[in-house]
Parts: sequence; structure tokens; C-alpha cells
Amino acid sequence: MRASGLIEELTGDRQRDRSGGSLKLIQEVREGFTFARAERAYKRLGFTLEEVADSVGVPPRTLHRRKQTGARLDRTESEKMLRLARVGAAAFDVFGDEELARAWLRSPIRALGDATPASLLDTDIGAQAVMDVLTRIEHGVYS
Repeated sequence: MRASGLIEELTGDRQRDRSGGSLKLIQEVREGFTFARAERAYKRLGFTLEEVADSVGVPPRTLHRRKQTGARLDRTESEKMLRLARVGAAAFDVFGDEELARAWLRSPIRALGDATPASLLDTDIGAQAVMDVLTRIEHGVYS
């Protein structure tokens, strides 16, 4: 599945076109993703609710409540959830296998100071560091 597949899982948009995709995605983030879609995406990444709560920066109880009530994530939470999906999608693409990508996200990586990629996804700069390593792997530069 291409990288956009995981993002489509989050947005529910199977017909996203390239021309208006970014503008539509901005609107979806502003409106907030439904918890059900966020849950499908993070489960596909192999993350627990607690790990997502940490990455998104909210208490797990808040996400549990959203799940029970069917409330949407707010704008900030949706943006952070999209960040998780983008990194996960990139990992899926680079490794070509979702299981390998999930294992890599949970493995200590020397290029990341022996941190696991998943542990760095709570900040933009951490997510960018993970994306930089994925780009190096994709181009055959291992460190």
C-alpha cells in the first residue's frame, strides 16, 4: 500500500486527488478527525491508545472519553495524529512491509541516539529526525 493509504485510513478519503488533496486535508484537520478513523490508523501502526495519547499530548482518559462519546479530535490533536500517520506511511513505503516498518518504529536506532522512532513522534522535530533517517534508508545510506 502506498504512503497515502495510511493517511486515507485516517481521513477516510479513498478518492483523494493530488490537486486539492492538501487543501481538503487542511479542512479535515481543522474539523478534527473522528476518533474511529484515528483509532484505525494508530492500530494499523501497531500503537496503543496510551502511546498515541503520549504522542498527541493528551491524557489517555481524554482519548478514552472521545472514543466512548464519538467526539472528534480537536485541531491540534488531529494535526499530531496526521504527523503519526505520515511517518508511519513513510516507514511502510520505505520498508515495503508493514510488519517490518512496525518493528523498525519500535527498535533503537543509532542514527537517532539509540532512541526508538516511535518515542520521538511527540514533537515535530523528532518526527522530522525520523523522516530524515527514513529518507537515508530509502537512498541506501545506513547509519
